[in-house]
Amino acid sequence: MKKLIFCALLFMACVVYSQESYWTSYQFIVEPDQVGTVYKLTNDYYSANQPAGVTVSLWENHFNDNANNFTHAIVFSGSLDDLGNMYGQDGGTAWQLFLVQLNQHIKDGHSSRMGTLLGHQGDMDQDFPFQRYYIVHAEDGGKWNAAYKKVLAANTPAGMLGLMGNFTSGVSPEGENRWVIQGYKDFKGAIGGAGAMRTEAENAAADKVWETFLATNGESHLVRSGLRIRMGQWK
Repeated sequence: MKKLIFCALLFMACVVYSQESYWTSYQFIVEPDQVGTVYKLTNDYYSANQPAGVTVSLWENHFNDNANNFTHAIVFSGSLDDLGNMYGQDGGTAWQLFLVQLNQHIKDGHSSRMGTLLGHQGDMDQDFPFQRYYIVHAEDGGKWNAAYKKVLAANTPAGMLGLMGNFTSGVSPEGENRWVIQGYKDFKGAIGGAGAMRTEAENAAADKVWETFLATNGESHLVRSGLRIRMGQWK
């Protein structure tokens, strides 16, 4: 696969704030000795050229299966108007220079996607840079959305962020169409997961909520999962 050229491509989901409901992402592969340079180039560019109303995030794909083996992703999130405005501008000489420099340090492109945020639970003003992600195929999107929103509301403990959404482009042959993110403040939280943050009684109640979800979501299955860590964010 050819190296990723951002301007020629319009990820997996993302930190999205309450006023933002759309995202695009680009996954790519970076050799270990080039990671620091990729971060510096991204930080230098977006510190000086922040797209109005758009949050830019750089992620490391830390735990993943061998079919999901990109190393990093850049995610853009914002309102429809703000993302549209960002893509409607050519960026000028500074953007072209950034692309040329960045592509010199990217080994290969992997994939690109876009989608929307459909629901969330937790304090959006807090920082959750360690995120478990789950990519799902739902047979009936409407039933799945309604059922999982109940899971978010009932099973997201304090100190954790829950997000859910869909993919609108960039879907693989496996047919994934929904995503879930569980955000944590540190690696300990991400390792332990929601269950380690709840009491025994709360986990028993959560199990019942999950049983109801399984019975009412219209059938779904997990396509893949992983853990990503945010390296930087510009907003």
